[in-house]
Amino acid sequence: MFIKTGRLLAVAAMTLTAMPAFAQDLRYAHVGAEGDIQTRYAEEAAADINEATGGEVTVQVFPASQLGGVSEMVGGVQMGSIQMGHHDFASLAQMVPDVSVFNAPFIYRDGAHALAATDPATSPALQQINEQLVEQGGVRIIGRIYRGARHISSNFEVKSPDDLAGKPFRAVPLDLWVSMVTGFGATPTPVEVAELPTALMTGLVVGQENPLTMITSNSLHEVQSHVAMTGHMQSVLAVFINESVWQDLSEETRAQITDVLDAKAEESLVWAQESEAELVAELQDKGMTVVTEEDGLDIDAFRERVLAQINGDFPSYQPYIEQIMAIE
Repeated sequence: MFIKTGRLLAVAAMTLTAMPAFAQDLRYAHVGAEGDIQTRYAEEAAADINEATGGEVTVQVFPASQLGGVSEMVGGVQMGSIQMGHHDFASLAQMVPDVSVFNAPFIYRDGAHALAATDPATSPALQQINEQLVEQGGVRIIGRIYRGARHISSNFEVKSPDDLAGKPFRAVPLDLWVSMVTGFGATPTPVEVAELPTALMTGLVVGQENPLTMITSNSLHEVQSHVAMTGHMQSVLAVFINESVWQDLSEETRAQITDVLDAKAEESLVWAQESEAELVAELQDKGMTVVTEEDGLDIDAFRERVLAQINGDFPSYQPYIEQIMAIE
């Protein structure tokens, strides 16, 4: 009897040794639709985190606003009922207003510059903002996603801000977007992404702006006729986590997670760059007219008016913008 019991205890001890000492299940929410780069990123990152941590951390992804819109998702991460999420940096502005600077239009040279400027480990501007987010909101940015340049879609031709004058145009329900759309010359109308196709179909708004991957994945060609290739923003999303949850993980586990997210960020840049030409062709095949500088699109006019609006509305951005632009 003693020998049998001893063997059972030995087997149990071996089993416990083989299992992770601490298991953490993370709920990861976002509003992206199927087919969007951000959705692919979240799914692959979740699988890679599980593998990298040897099952110590498992991530369950809830896409397409399943756990609520942007405000509900950010609030959930702040409270800890949702452990992780991603969205535009500006979605965290309710905690630290200046975090929106990382979504500001016309501040990045290209996608690679955008990723470098938003690296939590090396970007001085982001490190300063992250300290404030942790202190004031209990949330930490641990990664980023590159989705491509954002462009304007509409149900008429747009070549300059004059073409949008006074027209209702969708703005992400965040102050930075309202300011930018005002700079476009349009009348900003906040609409959540889940409601966007209906808002365009009913005429509540006559245009919107997003990366081409979002325009295709949400079938906006069905309710929009034109795309103006303004490239006014390099679309970078922040991946963030509840700070208490983050601190509950070991240093080794945190390093494993950030390694996965960094590698996946670089992959997202490749995905976006490789897909843009294909997406343009796809939208044209579906009947959309693509307007470029060769067709008379006045990007300089958009840049001048939008930056003037942003600088007037957000003067505190300037020191961060200088740091961002100095990054090689």
